[in-house]
Amino acid sequence: MIKSLYTRIVIIFIGIVMFSLIVAYISANLLYQNKIHAYVQDMLFANAEKIIHAYEMTPSADLVPFFQNFSGLTGTQIQLFNSVGIPLLREVDIPIEVGKENIQHVLTGGRSEHIHTGKHMLPIVGVPFESEGENYALFLSVVPNSAEGEIMNSMHLMYVIILFLGSFLILIAARFIVKPIVHLTDATKRMAKGHFDFEIRMKRKDEIGDLSSSFNEMAKELAKLDLMRQEFVASVSHEIQSPLQSISGFSKALREKNLDEESRRYYLKIIEDESERLSRLSRNLLRLSSLQQEQEPLKLSSFRLDEQLRRVVISHEPQWTSKEIELELELDSMFVEADEDQLQQVWTNLLNNSIKFTPVLGKIIFQGSIRNGQAVISITDNGIGIPEEEQADIFKPFHKVEKARNP
Repeated sequence: MIKSLYTRIVIIFIGIVMFSLIVAYISANLLYQNKIHAYVQDMLFANAEKIIHAYEMTPSADLVPFFQNFSGLTGTQIQLFNSVGIPLLREVDIPIEVGKENIQHVLTGGRSEHIHTGKHMLPIVGVPFESEGENYALFLSVVPNSAEGEIMNSMHLMYVIILFLGSFLILIAARFIVKPIVHLTDATKRMAKGHFDFEIRMKRKDEIGDLSSSFNEMAKELAKLDLMRQEFVASVSHEIQSPLQSISGFSKALREKNLDEESRRYYLKIIEDESERLSRLSRNLLRLSSLQQEQEPLKLSSFRLDEQLRRVVISHEPQWTSKEIELELELDSMFVEADEDQLQQVWTNLLNNSIKFTPVLGKIIFQGSIRNGQAVISITDNGIGIPEEEQADIFKPFHKVEKARNP
């Protein structure tokens, strides 16, 4: 089995060239022979009529010597048969052995035309004539022409040259075609090892060039995604480390025997809160993984979307009141069918971000209405916003713009 694309291309192209040359050779031979043989046959019939007419116009001429003198002239060989099919001309070698049925056919008044298929593809014709009451058959053929053989040999040589020259050019062209694919293969192997900091330089404007450009774009996107993943992992590690440190620190403090009951309960409450915080973080990570793999089915139910939004706002009252943020609700009554828990997580994340990046004494507006049978929700604040160059990436996994949005 051939595994190399270069070898496949070369074999296919050479096969196509060879097939094309064979078809061209056969077609050229058939076309050449058909036209030439038709022309030669007409010429031989005309010469035969002229020879017979010349004999008839020379009453004193002896039959055999007369036709003997004509044989070999103007590149034509002739043979004369009497009424019983015996050849009359001596030392005349027609390059074809005339069949008895052809001789008999001509002696009975018919004409004969056929092509010898031996060493030389030569036409031969036969015409009848009568002299002194006896029937004769005159057969004419052309003398084998060395020039015709040279022409055919030259054509054969030309086909061989075309085959070798075409094969050589195909070897070069196939390498030119396969070379960028080899570069793409090497780049793919590097990418599989986690290296995205490279670019395939190519000036071609064809499909290979488009493929290389798309590959470069994919490498850039994967590099961004890998960087976001690393930042996300670092952020999650920090988020996990914080409650763990709190739990560890207050657990050590509880081992002190001189703590009063109020301090002990206070420390236990902090440990409980940090444990719940760590549990929520773990659940969110598991949910994120399930959603990315599309393994968690949606739990659809019908509920009041406006009431859900009000509950989310009320549950975050300590956060937005601590920054003295004015929060305004403009919600129509809306019933929707959706996954209530996951949708609540969406509003919670959006409100948390809005509170986080809205300045003190700022304003947040929740608006909701039904438009064309769909619930449309907008959350507007007067915070610093998201940079324009980051807006196209906000729905990508792990993407964060905190570096550009320090509150």
